[in-house]
Amino acid sequence: MKMQTGPRFDMPLGFSQTSVDVLAPSRSVVTDMIMVQFIAMIVVLLAVLLFRGNDLSTEEASLFIIGVFASSIMLGSIYTRLTR
Repeated sequence: MKMQTGPRFDMPLGFSQTSVDVLAPSRSVVTDMIMVQFIAMIVVLLAVLLFRGNDLSTEEASLFIIGVFASSIMLGSIYTRLTR
């Protein structure tokens, strides 16, 4: 690792470039966090349907299914905007 000296070059160049890459990512972290929330919603709603489906009324079960489909559609729309 090459060490540059001077008032602005107190640390190794590789370490400073790595820290800039970590602290200023090229993709939006907020978008990733929103996608994780939608994935978590899908997993929780499906888990409720799988494990407590017998105890739910028809209206409750259909609301959970609508929630799964709406979350899937929102997640898909975010993903397609990211891949363009």
